Amino acid sequence: MPAAKPPLFLAPMAGVTDLAYRLLASECGADFTVTEFTAASGLTRRNTNSWLKVESDPREKPFIPQIFGGDIEEMVTTVKLLQDRADIIDLNFGCPAPKVCRNDAGAALLRNPDRVVKMVRACIEAADVPITVKMRLGTGSGPNTALEICQRLEAEGVERICVHGRTLKQRYSGESDWSQIRNIVRAVEIPVIANGDVVNAKTAAACLEQTGAAGLMIGRGAIGRPTLFHEIKRDLGWSDDKPLWGIDDPAVARHWCWERYVELSSELYHDHHNKNLKRHAVSFTKGLPGASAMRVELHSIQDQKKLGHRVSEYLEELASPEAVA
Repeated sequence: MPAAKPPLFLAPMAGVTDLAYRLLASECGADFTVTEFTAASGLTRRNTNSWLKVESDPREKPFIPQIFGGDIEEMVTTVKLLQDRADIIDLNFGCPAPKVCRNDAGAALLRNPDRVVKMVRACIEAADVPITVKMRLGTGSGPNTALEICQRLEAEGVERICVHGRTLKQRYSGESDWSQIRNIVRAVEIPVIANGDVVNAKTAAACLEQTGAAGLMIGRGAIGRPTLFHEIKRDLGWSDDKPLWGIDDPAVARHWCWERYVELSSELYHDHHNKNLKRHAVSFTKGLPGASAMRVELHSIQDQKKLGHRVSEYLEELASPEAVA
C-alpha cells in the first residue's frame, strides 16, 4: 500500500473558521478543520456567541473545537461541556493577541511550562475524548520553552501537537522557524503538525522536508483561498481528484467557492446573522482587479443577501467568459 500523505489542517482563526467556512475548506481538500478559538469563560457562562462558535454539523468529521483560557478549573469545566459533541478538543497556547495574553491565556502561558502542563493534565483527566495542543515556540523573552513543553505534554498523554514556528513576541512578523519545529519533531514520538508560512505547494513541500512534520496546518494562506488545499494536493501529486468547480481556473474556483460559502451560510445560519460574511467577502475579493472600489461598496451594504449577491456578481464577471458560459 502507498504511504499515507501528510494531512492538511485548516488552522483555527478568529472571524474566519466559522462552520460554513470549515465545511467549504473540507470540500476543497482540507483533511482536518478546527473551530474559531473560543474562550472557556464564555462557554462556562453560557454566552450565546461563544456557543455559536462551537456549533457543528454531521458533515464535519472529526469535529475539533479549540478553547483557550487562563483558569484551569474553567478549562476543565469547558472540556466536560464539550466532550459530548467533540471528537477531539484542542487547547490553545498559541494565540498572540494582547487581549488574550493579558488574561494569562494563549501564548502568554508559555512563559510558565509548569502551568501549561498542569492545565493540560487536568483537561486530559477530565476528558473522554483525545486532547491536542496548538502552541508557539515560546514568548520570545528568554529561552524558547516549546521543546521542553512538548516533551512534557507527550508524557501527559497529549495525542498531537501543532507548533507555529514563531514566538509570542513575533506575532506574525519575520519568518516561521522551521528548524525549531524539526527539533521538536525529533524529540517526541507523537505527531507534530507544522504551522507557519505555508502558502502554496512549494512551501508545503519545503516545510515538510525541513521539519519532518506529520502534517501541515495552514492559516493565513487559506483566508479567501480555501482552494489552497486542493492545489497543494494536486501540485504535489497527492491527489488526482477533479476540482468541484470544474476546471483549474483561479477565477472560476474563487467564484464557485464564494457561491458555495454563501449557500452553506444560508443553510446553517438561517436563525441568526453570519457575523463573518463581510470579512470573508473582503478576503475573497482581495488582490483582484477593482478590489479596492469593491471593498468600499461592500462596507455600505448591510443586507447579507445583497452583499452575497454583489460579490457573486463581481467574481462571475472576472471568471473567464468561456468558463461561465
